[in-house]
Amino acid sequence: MFDLSIGKLLVLAVIALIVFGPNELPKMASQAGRALRDLRRIAEGAKNDLREGLGPEFADLELDDLNPKRFVQKHLFDEMNGDHANSAGAAAARPRANGSLLAPGERAPYDTDAT
Repeated sequence: MFDLSIGKLLVLAVIALIVFGPNELPKMASQAGRALRDLRRIAEGAKNDLREGLGPEFADLELDDLNPKRFVQKHLFDEMNGDHANSAGAAAARPRANGSLLAPGERAPYDTDAT
């Protein structure tokens, strides 16, 4: 998420020590930790509320899947690389618009209304 190395963290610590002083720095660190804990608790509560509102059919929903970049990566690129095509039925047949499966090598029907 953030690219913070040990050197960058030390520079930030020295700047914080200079700005807040040695007496205020522990108090500021405590407040920052408390704020971070509260923020995580609020985020977990929002996730739980979202899952509860969606119902049991979305119990296995991962919130990362809602990210458009992740969605495209999961549903398009994985299939192109063959990750989903390795299952027994996926490689042999593709679904038609009406739900029936195409035989291997069979061309999809041409729909003049859709073009």
